[in-house]
Amino acid sequence: MKVYIENYNPNWRKLFIEESHKIKQIFDSELHSIHHIGSTSINHLSAKPIIDIMPIVYKIDNVDNYNQALSDIGYEIHGEYGITNRRYFTKSDKSTGKKLYHVHVYDLKDDNNIIRHLAFRDYLIEFPEVAKEYENLKLNLIDKYSGDKNSYVNGKNEFVKEIEKLAINWYQQNKKFRI
Repeated sequence: MKVYIENYNPNWRKLFIEESHKIKQIFDSELHSIHHIGSTSINHLSAKPIIDIMPIVYKIDNVDNYNQALSDIGYEIHGEYGITNRRYFTKSDKSTGKKLYHVHVYDLKDDNNIIRHLAFRDYLIEFPEVAKEYENLKLNLIDKYSGDKNSYVNGKNEFVKEIEKLAINWYQQNKKFRI
């Protein structure tokens, strides 16, 4: 599978808002909060044009009760998909098969994963020079590996892990966001 990156698109925020509204209606009172995460949530950062959404729920096991409703609005259900106590869903364009949304649902008690995502996002917003370094790395990897997904993901893994550590430390010192 090929990966491609687009220049920042201010419409990504609007797409997040529209889709998160649909998700809020499905999860209703089970939903604690919902967040735009990933590269599309960072102004001026080139990214894969897939909106990452992170709903935080009160009880992760209850999410399985909403699988049919999510399927009805076009989501594929992937279960934990390699991360214990997460529920993962994807939505693609029906005509092209192109991925549009990745939804990562976490339990409110799983603050490690929640903080990891929010701290990474907010760190890149707070430090645009690091965001630019990340963007350059992603663009170089796309060129170097001709868009090969596995090589791209593996190529950025070390950088992401390093920035995650810095971001979590920064978050713990500053408490910049609320879950």
